[in-house]
Amino acid sequence: QVQLVESGGGLVQAGGSLRLSCAASGRTYTMAWFRQAPGKEREFVAAISRWNGNRDYGDCAKGRFTISRDNVKNTVYLQMNSLKPEDTAVYYCAATAKSGVRNEYDYYDYWGQGTQVSVSS
Repeated sequence: QVQLVESGGGLVQAGGSLRLSCAASGRTYTMAWFRQAPGKEREFVAAISRWNGNRDYGDCAKGRFTISRDNVKNTVYLQMNSLKPEDTAVYYCAATAKSGVRNEYDYYDYWGQGTQVSVSS
């Protein structure tokens, strides 16, 4: 059983930056970030493969967010720049033992508890 622990959320002004981290207790192959705002469906943000570093980004993240991982520490990061009020959401880390990079939330087997990101205007 893999456990995921997110950190790094908080309150930031529009235009600011935050870096989220997610530490996995077990070995994972593909790791991802999703987010969910109140009253909205869970949205894909980014994913990264353990093997080849292959990445995919959701439309909400392209050009502003960067996903990376440290395989030694079994940790994935999400660097978020130029934050906007509409980025306000709970951000969830997800992981799977499958090797492909996918954007469907039901592809992932393990989920963290989430970390709140709030962006003020």
